[in-house]
This record gives sequence, structure tokens and C-alpha cells, in this order.
Amino acid sequence: MNHQHHTHEPGTDRPDERRARPRWWAVGLAGVAGLALTAVGVAAAPAAGTAGRAATSAETQPGGSHRDNDKSKHDDKGKGDKGKGDKGKGDKGKKEEGKSDKGKKETPKGTPVPCDADLLIAAITSANATGGGVFDLAKECTYLLTADIDGAGLPAIVTPITLNGGKNTTIERAAAVDEFRIFTVDTGGDLTLNHLKITGGQTDGNGGGVLVNPGGALTTNHSAITRNIVDGDGDGGGIANLGTTRVKYSKVDWNITSEQGGGIFSTGLLEIIKSHIDNNTADQGGGILQSGSTITVKGGSISGNQASDGGGLYQLGGIGRLTGTKVAKNTASGNGGGIRVGEGGQLTLRKVNLSDNSALSGVAGGLFVEGAEVLDTIAVVEDSIIKNNTASDIGGGIDNSAVAVLRNTKVIGNQANEGAGIFNSGTLTLFGTKVVKNIAVTDGGGIFNTMGTVELNTATGTVVIKNRPNNCVDVPGCAG
Repeated sequence: MNHQHHTHEPGTDRPDERRARPRWWAVGLAGVAGLALTAVGVAAAPAAGTAGRAATSAETQPGGSHRDNDKSKHDDKGKGDKGKGDKGKGDKGKKEEGKSDKGKKETPKGTPVPCDADLLIAAITSANATGGGVFDLAKECTYLLTADIDGAGLPAIVTPITLNGGKNTTIERAAAVDEFRIFTVDTGGDLTLNHLKITGGQTDGNGGGVLVNPGGALTTNHSAITRNIVDGDGDGGGIANLGTTRVKYSKVDWNITSEQGGGIFSTGLLEIIKSHIDNNTADQGGGILQSGSTITVKGGSISGNQASDGGGLYQLGGIGRLTGTKVAKNTASGNGGGIRVGEGGQLTLRKVNLSDNSALSGVAGGLFVEGAEVLDTIAVVEDSIIKNNTASDIGGGIDNSAVAVLRNTKVIGNQANEGAGIFNSGTLTLFGTKVVKNIAVTDGGGIFNTMGTVELNTATGTVVIKNRPNNCVDVPGCAG
């Protein structure tokens, strides 16, 4: 893999000089002139000032020229999208998105950008100045960023810009340079990443990999936001979304923050389609922390994440909907190993597999439905399975202190000190639900009710059986 990067010139380490005239300004203008990187232009012959570097960079790519590079990219779209992307980890993306995955709408053909970080900076600078652009980045290339441009390694995105990657195309912050995230998307910016890996970002602000400010938008397709870090008071180890973000057929994994949202922190509209939010770490919301607004998750996984509270997903207010998603093996050192929802949030889980999550020293190994002082938090669980979750205290499967409704759901094999299946101090209603084979150390193997209301609705097929040491505590109509 090629690793080409731009370097500092003397004096660029001084903040005042870097802001006044950073390195990318001079090189960027030359790159724009050399490659004619405009919103709709076609690459021309390099200008004299950039001819040697551009030619050398292009020759390192398959095909050895801009024209051949275009052909390689076209061939890659034809073969790669039908191979690993759609039939492998893409989760049948072709069927889900129809014609868009076949080509131009999803991955429109753009202007080639050879394997040179300065030329990528120049391309974005030009697109910002001319109303947007589509760019094809080089395959088998790492665009290695070394300079801080107002908190990011690349110019802030303020127009619609699409970056198309290919096999092993990476944008990475170089090690041992100043800390910065990779992208900032500002108001008016609409950034689309196709088949790209974004990694190595590090900042003490929001968004270790990508920051989407209010009025900005981000879409990732078949991409990875991985191994980015927020090491200060900021949120969103991988992505901080304050605008609109859509994560499609992608991975957001192995990101870290000491605050909120290890994988994704969001206060705006967040949509996640057949993607994997895995192995991220935070204080609250190891995988995702959504505050207000709306989060929609379809398919994919939220797995292996860690936090003090809300190991997988932490929803504070707003509206959340998960459909066909696996939420598994997440860990909270405090409460809500899998999912925690509170502050009047409304959460719907449909066909969700909530399993093997842990609350190591708190409550709710699987799902914590937390009461609110003014507005009731509401969780509706339908056609789902809540299995093999553990809590050191109460509520192995579910701890409900607000409003919870379960329909056609199985609560099975969960463990806790009390209320292994469900610990309830709020309003709990079950329809056609099976609470079986849960194990409590002290009491309430199936359901432990304290100062709450439980409606079993046995006529709909609800059963609470085979739990240890007993099935229920203070639940009308339930045999102990």
C-alpha cells in the first residue's frame, strides 16, 4: 500500500502562522491548477509546478495514468460491488437499495485524485469554491494527513462533496503529529464517503473521526470509521453528529472517548442501515449515545461496546427505533449493559436480539427503562428475544421503572440477584410473552414487582414458568 503524505515547512508548527497561511493553501492552489479539480471537470495535464509529483503518484496506481485509473475505478465498481460489498458484509445491500448500488446514484463517477494528500486537500478546496464535486480516490492508497487545518486534517466541507474509494483506500492522520480529527462538515456541507476507511483521528473536541455540525450532513456507504479517539471533554469517538448522519452498510468500530458516544454521539437525525457499531468505548453510550431527536437502526449490530452506563445504546429523550438489530455482548460497569433509555425517551425494539449483555455492578443487564420526573419513558418490545443477560444487582433481562410493553417476546436465561427476567417498579404489560428459565440469586427468578403494576394478559399466551428460585414476586395471576 502506498503511503504518501505532505510535510510541514519551517514555521508551520506555530499556531499563528499556520492559521494565517497554512501549508495546504499554496500546494492546494497548485494542485487545483494542475489537475483541474473542479466540480464537473475532467483531469487535464499537470501544470509545470506539479507535473513531477502528480505523474509519479498516478504511476504508482494500477493503470499508471489518470485515464487508466478511471477505467480501473469503473471496473472496480462493476466487480467489487457485486462481490465483497454486496454478497459479503454488505448484508444484501444490493437488494435493499435496488438500482442505487449498481452504480451512478450510489457511486457516481468522479475526477481522479492520485495518491497524494496535498492533492486531496486541493480537490476539496476547489470543490468548496465551486459548489461541490465528486472525486475518485486511488485504490491501495493511504492519504496520510500531517497538518492541522482548523481542527481537522482536511478543509471543512461546506458544499456537497462525494469521495469514492476503492480497494484499501484509507484517509489517515499520521502518527506523532498534532492532534486533529479527519473531517469537519459545516453548515451547507454534505459529505458522502463510499468505500473508504477513516482512521487515526484524535482530538480533544467533538468527533474523533468526523464532526457534523448543525446544518451539515454525512452519509457513509460501505465504509469504516475506525480507531479514532477523543481524549478531552468532547463526545463522539468515531462520529459526533449535530446535524444529519446516515451510516449505511458500514462499520463504526474500535473508537474511544472518555465522555459520551464511543462510536457515535448524536443530537441530530441519525439513521443506521445494516451497519456494525462494535467494540467502541465511552463513559456513557459505548456504542451510541443519542440525545433528543431521532435514531433509526435497521439490521446490523451494536455489539462488544463498553461504558459506565448504556454499554451498547444510551438514548436520552427523543424517539428511537431498532428493527432486526443484534445488540449483544455489550458491557456497562454501572447500569444498562445493552440499552439504557431515559429522560422521557420513546424506544421501540422490533425483531431485536438483545443477548449476552452485562451490567457488572449495577442494574439491567439487557434493557434499562428509566423513569422520568415529568415525562414517562416508554419502551415497546415486539417479536424480540432478551436472552442470557446478567446484572449484579437487579433486572437481568429488564429493569423497568417507567412504562414497558412486551409483545410476542421471549425473556429467557437471564440472571440477577433479584428479578432475573424482569425487575419492575413502573408499569409493565405483557402480551403473548414467555418469561422462562431465568435465575435469581435471591428472589424473583421470572418477575420481581415492587411498588409497580404488572399485567400478564395470560389469555394472549403470556407464560411465566421454569424460573428459579421462583417465578414471581407480587405479580397478580402468576404462580410463585
